[in-house]
Amino acid sequence: MNLILISLLTLVIVGALSAVILFFVSKKFHVFEDPRINEVEAALPAANCGGCGFPGCRNFATVCVKADSLDKLFCPVGGTPTMEKVAAILGKTIEASAPTLAVVRCAGTCENRPRKNQYDGVKHCFIAHNLYSGETGCSWGCLGLGDCELSCKFDAIHVNPVTLIPEVDEEKCTSCGACVKACPKLLIEIRKKGPKSRRIYVSCRSQDKGPIAKKACSVGCIGCGKCFKVCPHDAITMNNNLAFIHDDKCKLCRKCVEVCPTNSIIELNFPPRKVKIEEEPLIIKGE
Repeated sequence: MNLILISLLTLVIVGALSAVILFFVSKKFHVFEDPRINEVEAALPAANCGGCGFPGCRNFATVCVKADSLDKLFCPVGGTPTMEKVAAILGKTIEASAPTLAVVRCAGTCENRPRKNQYDGVKHCFIAHNLYSGETGCSWGCLGLGDCELSCKFDAIHVNPVTLIPEVDEEKCTSCGACVKACPKLLIEIRKKGPKSRRIYVSCRSQDKGPIAKKACSVGCIGCGKCFKVCPHDAITMNNNLAFIHDDKCKLCRKCVEVCPTNSIIELNFPPRKVKIEEEPLIIKGE
């Protein structure tokens, strides 16, 4: 009986000492966490997509609280309204940011870019890209196997079964950048949505020389430079036989679209162009 009591008493003493030690240790090594982190996290969309550049909304909230300024921090899913809430919680200000969305820079449909062979391997762009150049003569174009579609958490991008080119749903796209990272051909980029969702961009990434690019795809950029020469706003640059339109300089004048010989420059959501009708001279016959 005494042995049992001694054992119980020993356990009680050990437990009490352990509790005291743990208490002092917790106080000694306690890490203070700013309560505003929870508030900021609650204001975020909880998508945990990584579009902000940080692994998860909790990490992004922590960075926002510790940062001196929110100028270089942005949640693409929540957009400006969410960042305004974050700024209000932290007593900081934010700069207005233009809405953006993903853009697929390839117009090489089956009609424009005929298939020369058929891929019969694992249906993933990343794997196919590492095995060979693709089913067409253009080694820069979309493989059409849908890695971008699988990566999107918002159901905002789908491969068109007819054209085999991904299409972005403007209403669903959050500019998280997951599809950008998923594309091994680097065909998808985040661009400004533009006023009234109007955008102009070169839908091609081919760096082949003109004749080769033209033979591989009828709407490929041939690097002729006509768009570069006609742009009045210095919004177009030429590099490696490829034109690129900078959306921060483009004024949407569409002059580049008119001179492109291969129609590789895309104009979206613009009103129809006015057709100029030349009036015939009025001839008055004498009596």
